Amino acid sequence: MMSARRIYMDHSATTPVDPRVVEAMAPYWSEVFGNSESSHFFGQEAASALEQARQTIADILGCQASEIIFTASGTEADNLALRGVAWAFWRSGRGSHIITTPIEHPAVGRTVDQLQELFGFEVTRLRVDGYGRVNPDDVATAIRPDTILVSVMTASNEIGTVQPIAEIGRICRERGVLFHTDAVQAAGRLLLNPEDMGVDLLALSAHKFYGPKGVGLLYVRRAVPLVPAITGGEHEGGRRPGTVNVAGAVGLATALRLVEDERPSECARLTRLRDRLIEGILASIPDSRLTGHPTERLCHHASFAFLGVEGEAVVIGLDLEGIAASAGAACAEGEPEPAPTLLTLGLPPEWSIGSLRLTLGHLNNEEDVERVLDVLPGIISRLRSLR
Repeated sequence: MMSARRIYMDHSATTPVDPRVVEAMAPYWSEVFGNSESSHFFGQEAASALEQARQTIADILGCQASEIIFTASGTEADNLALRGVAWAFWRSGRGSHIITTPIEHPAVGRTVDQLQELFGFEVTRLRVDGYGRVNPDDVATAIRPDTILVSVMTASNEIGTVQPIAEIGRICRERGVLFHTDAVQAAGRLLLNPEDMGVDLLALSAHKFYGPKGVGLLYVRRAVPLVPAITGGEHEGGRRPGTVNVAGAVGLATALRLVEDERPSECARLTRLRDRLIEGILASIPDSRLTGHPTERLCHHASFAFLGVEGEAVVIGLDLEGIAASAGAACAEGEPEPAPTLLTLGLPPEWSIGSLRLTLGHLNNEEDVERVLDVLPGIISRLRSLR
């Protein structure tokens, strides 16, 4: 029988907006409504709020406010980083080689594919180990005289593995190569400081950390060459045209401040819940395995592969029990094929088709975890009996 309370364990797909964020955004829908580029009072009022949000973010990330560009999403931020740098180097004829991994989010992976297919950039995709981790030595080996950019995600949306970003960043700095990271999954879960990480470009998306949908940001270290990926006006210093979403920027800044303030205690709480999930599932379900690194993983993220079942069928079974989960990346739902990331890790197809991701957040507690552990073994058993 379905529990009366629905349980949400898909926080890597999106998160509910924190009520404190809603409150902070409220004036910017109808009271402070001006275009931040307008010179009159209404525009100046909006511009002041926008710059205050930018400064709040800069203080949290330990960077300059001028290094923050607001975008409409994390995907757009990644696109701007990759295309912007690639086109800048292409225009100046200073190199055309990009290094990335085969397990990046499509916002990176497909953008790199397009740069390769349409513009002739050369791409090296680094191998990852069975946990999905990049060996920094492989980055050093792959760098060539014409390498212009390295792009490695901070943490995987699918398997939760955290990459050795600071080590990769140090190598890139030593070799004079720009380094971009998709940190969309990391805000509120890891300490993010671009200087300490050694990154030149870093993307975030507000809805992944209890902020609104439709707003993201790209950190761009000063002096990094960047050609706008879209063309138009002179908003965001000419780097991202289009009237800025002031309410969204305020919401992003507020959400980032809240999750950073609460990160130590909340990560400790979520780690306990995550570890109980992992321990209970592996102990109660035969032919199950954890995907991603056992310890170097996001505090809220538990991901699995089950032999002999389809991940999407498991998700549907959980949903019928009132539990929301995903079969890996939310962007790839509805595709009953082996998960490419799991195949890359070396799992055979009969394992890779049975992926499940359970990602925790503010909404979850111990009772939620025990509810999953109570119903999931039966779901897996029933699905296997139908083969």
